[in-house]
Amino acid sequence: MNSSLHKTLVVELRAGVTDRFPVLAHLSYDPADPFAVTLVFSHDGRVLARWQLDREMLADGLTRPVGIGDVRLRPESRGVGRELRMEFLGEHHADGGRHHAVVFAWAEAVGDFLGLTFRSVPPGREETRLDDFLTEVLTGR
Repeated sequence: MNSSLHKTLVVELRAGVTDRFPVLAHLSYDPADPFAVTLVFSHDGRVLARWQLDREMLADGLTRPVGIGDVRLRPESRGVGRELRMEFLGEHHADGGRHHAVVFAWAEAVGDFLGLTFRSVPPGREETRLDDFLTEVLTGR
């Protein structure tokens, strides 16, 4: 059985229009859920947000803009390096607005992690255990 993969990256959270500050992004991949990559963002030991992203969408976001819903990804150039810009829309505020976060990660580091996931479970070789999924849904787990 393939084992889970984990990687921690220092990424930058946009604050205001141009300021950024570092936070940690903990990436994980479990071959038992082969289509998803989980990102947990933390700062000073506190979890800021947790998102589960489609692995293929994350890979596509390294080369072109993707996403039209709560998650939008696109590559950006910054100096000599390339970044992955990740935009997340969260819960609604009382005033009608939404929580909104923009995170920048080095594209090469994200690509390296995705490469490990593709070696663990190659694209097209993902399996969905429908019986397990239905059991979870029906039992409320």
